[in-house]
Amino acid sequence: MTDPSVLAHDSFVRRHVGTDPDAQRHMLDVLGFDSLDELLTRAVPGTILLEAEDRGVVPPGIDEAAAVEELRALARRNTVRRSLIGLGYYGTHTPAVIQRNVLENPAWYTAYTPYQPEISQGRLEALLTFQTMICDLTGMDVSNASTLDESTSAAEALMLARRNSRRKGPVFLVDADALPSTKAVLAGRATGLGIELCEVDFARDGLAGLEEADYFGALVQYPGASGRVWDPSGVITQVKETGATAIVAADLLALTQLRSPGEMGADVTVGTSQRFGIPLGFGGPHAGFVAVRKGLERQLPGRLVGVSQDADGNPAYRLSLQTREQHIRREKATSAITTAQVLLAVMAAMYAVYHGPEGLSRIGRQVAERTAELASQLRASGYELVHDSFFDTVQVRATGRARDIVADFARAGFLVRELDADRLQLSLDETVTEQDLHAIVAAFGPQAVEPLEGVEGADDTDGDDSDGNDSDGSGSATQVDVEGAWGELVRTSPFLQHPVFSSFPSETAMMRYLRRLADRDFALDRGMIPLGSCTMKLNAATEMAGITWQEFNAIHPFAPREDVEGYLDLIEQLESWLIDLTGYDTVSLQPNAGSQGEFAGLQAIRAYHASRGDSERDVCLVPSSAHGTNAASAVNAGLRVVVVASDSRGNIDLDDLKQKIKDHGEQLAALMITYPSTHGVYEEEVRTVCQLVHEAGGQVYVDGANLNALLEVAKPGEFGGDVSHLNLHKTFCIPHGGGGPGVGPVAAKAHLAPFLPGHPAMQKAEHPLVGDGAEGRESEVVHGGPPVSQAPYGSPSILPISWTYIRLMGPEGLRHATASAVLAANYVAERLREAYDILYTGDNGLVAHECIVDLRPFTARTGITVDDVAKRLIDYGFHAPTMSFPVAGTLMVEPTESEDLGEIDRFVDAMLMIAKEADAVAAGEWPADDNPLVNAPHTADCIAVGDWSHPYSREVAVYPGIWNGGDDSSVHSSARMRIQSKYWPPVRRIDQAYGDRHLVPTWPV
Repeated sequence: MTDPSVLAHDSFVRRHVGTDPDAQRHMLDVLGFDSLDELLTRAVPGTILLEAEDRGVVPPGIDEAAAVEELRALARRNTVRRSLIGLGYYGTHTPAVIQRNVLENPAWYTAYTPYQPEISQGRLEALLTFQTMICDLTGMDVSNASTLDESTSAAEALMLARRNSRRKGPVFLVDADALPSTKAVLAGRATGLGIELCEVDFARDGLAGLEEADYFGALVQYPGASGRVWDPSGVITQVKETGATAIVAADLLALTQLRSPGEMGADVTVGTSQRFGIPLGFGGPHAGFVAVRKGLERQLPGRLVGVSQDADGNPAYRLSLQTREQHIRREKATSAITTAQVLLAVMAAMYAVYHGPEGLSRIGRQVAERTAELASQLRASGYELVHDSFFDTVQVRATGRARDIVADFARAGFLVRELDADRLQLSLDETVTEQDLHAIVAAFGPQAVEPLEGVEGADDTDGDDSDGNDSDGSGSATQVDVEGAWGELVRTSPFLQHPVFSSFPSETAMMRYLRRLADRDFALDRGMIPLGSCTMKLNAATEMAGITWQEFNAIHPFAPREDVEGYLDLIEQLESWLIDLTGYDTVSLQPNAGSQGEFAGLQAIRAYHASRGDSERDVCLVPSSAHGTNAASAVNAGLRVVVVASDSRGNIDLDDLKQKIKDHGEQLAALMITYPSTHGVYEEEVRTVCQLVHEAGGQVYVDGANLNALLEVAKPGEFGGDVSHLNLHKTFCIPHGGGGPGVGPVAAKAHLAPFLPGHPAMQKAEHPLVGDGAEGRESEVVHGGPPVSQAPYGSPSILPISWTYIRLMGPEGLRHATASAVLAANYVAERLREAYDILYTGDNGLVAHECIVDLRPFTARTGITVDDVAKRLIDYGFHAPTMSFPVAGTLMVEPTESEDLGEIDRFVDAMLMIAKEADAVAAGEWPADDNPLVNAPHTADCIAVGDWSHPYSREVAVYPGIWNGGDDSSVHSSARMRIQSKYWPPVRRIDQAYGDRHLVPTWPV
């Protein structure tokens, strides 16, 4: 029984869980149960169900004010110093209009991935703008709509090159001047795939000595990690002449001044948009990108937005070429395609809209000029620069003095990079003012050979705007010829010429544009998003509060340990809590998406087998009921996928599993299961399944996509899992952001701990370890596997969201939330049985936290398809459930614990009314080709016509279900209010095939 104190007035639990005790009493009565505990006892197998009294290290929940104060105390333990470290992470000014109207706006951050394009036109337009921005600056033809970061983008480009290149050799060339994190991530991705990385100093040696090398691709960093600017066009040409693929990792701000990779002939360009208004955030989240030349678009990893048309022939946006997506291709997948950073991509795109081409050019030139002025001052004072040509980064030779100079910078409030005893490196960015430049030069003073004269005009503050930009637009008080050393690399081609980049120069116009985009979308701030296997639950404002605090978002990922003690404490606490909640022994928070967590877990399994001399174990069993990404992740980890069948109840077919184990014997590496399965059931024999695999020498990977049905109810590490990834953007309340960000921690038993992702720049290598590996006590372990993310801790600036959620809920609240989610799903299933078949249930007739509505008999009877139902739900004011996954012709419904009974009933009523409308079609009351379902969704534009020729009324078209529930005077809702608040889709049903046949991935100029 739920402790009454959990639902006290000041308890956050009653704010998070939408159904109150009276509503839950009604729902339990419908199902025939006396209590939530009885429901759990019946739904969850007794072999895994935890006792309600079992408690671990997760502390009791506290109220919101107390949680915020605890988080503030952690934040205060961080020291914010100005970072000049660079290496892919730079200071930037986030325009306040973007922070307030995008980052802090639930209309943007609570939206889901735009798989329902008719209700996602706003963010799809923003993503098209992002793609256009990337293509214009890089000179490429097609860009994806974001990836996780620059380093993982490079890893995706490596795999693209392997697929695309005419040369099929095993070698991939990596620039010696590439970002260190990129080198480390590439090494991890190459592991197990038979790829040999060969490091080459392209700027110094070109391809000399590599004439006979059997390479399939090459990655060039431009500018180099050392700051060096050089012309890679000759190397690019030579690489392509061999039939290999030429990849350039480029800096977007530098490309406002330097010739683009596309103009130099690159096949692929990768990078990050972080310095376009996205805070440092201790490493993330940020929006990376992969852009390609024409002809490679079908090889492109990540989502791709294109322009199509709707049923009336009007332009409309959609995700294009979706058959590339990994959950569809499964074992034939070629990429971790679900990875994206939509919210951050929108911010970066709007940064470009805010500044326009002139503004971006001005920022880029200012950075270059101030860097050149710094270089001039350093040379004059006797310092030697390692490179003569640079954009924003200089390497300084100071024999025997580097450490002392770095210490002087720290005392002045700056962080720079110490390379060795003789060299240091620093990078300037848009936040560096003339006064900052004076302080930077001064920090070199004590170790200078010649006296430093300072920066001309540095003490004159009257001409400096509040944002640090000079009021005369010159970019520097002292004019420096920054282009002299660049030669023919100076950019002459225009960019951002589409009117979207010049139409909103005032904040008023920008604010209204962002509002206009948001109003076209359906997010959780409008209504329920019942997407199965997606857990679209509340992202509470208190949980979101910390992400904009400077102590969290202004920290460089490679800041020294003494500056990030608060972050390290938060990370250690969160890891310990997740260990406790999952039953595993250790956790890595580094993976910055669920797909990365899957990949990291499978890499750990492969490395574990190799450490035992079992490298031949390369078969991964994947049940047909597993999450769709599992098979793709296995392939990316170098494993061979063998599918295990499901039985008629949706469970793993034990006989088929035993046969597959027998067939593959000593080659069995792992079994991947999702629990509860994506069929929406708690499988009774999950312990037996795990035992069978262990007896054969394999490891069990439990996908944590559905952990929302397990928290404080069952623990995958206890019932047989060896490793799992978790989705903090589902179960632990990080918002989906319209398709990212996400965090996909990987949790494992002690024997896999040494193989979890590490990082060469991690401030603290040790992680909490409990269980058998710690001899019954909490200890520490070093995760020694290769990194899967560019930053040591992935996307740490959003970890305070999950920390706050757990701290607010406590173990009692988490169990209550799980039980409430299971109650909501079973209530929905029971009510929908009036008109639809529920495809799978457990042995007791119950589902877990989601249910699959089988529309195949419904379609056979009425001719109305799953697409028709999904689009008609828009007219009723709902986002559709998950369509045709994991079973074609079905809808998977997950109401979550956060929806109230009124909203749940409104959804069920809409589904029941749609069934009646379909029956009317079947009965001939409406023609099969002209009815409110096949014509859905209906826009305001389509009914605002003089001649309404359809056999149903305008009211039926656009106001269905408005009068459901009547006008209850005890509730602040009425039919008139529902009419006034109706969501109007901006476009009608979009022609998917047209968009693929006529791919338009950028704004036309």
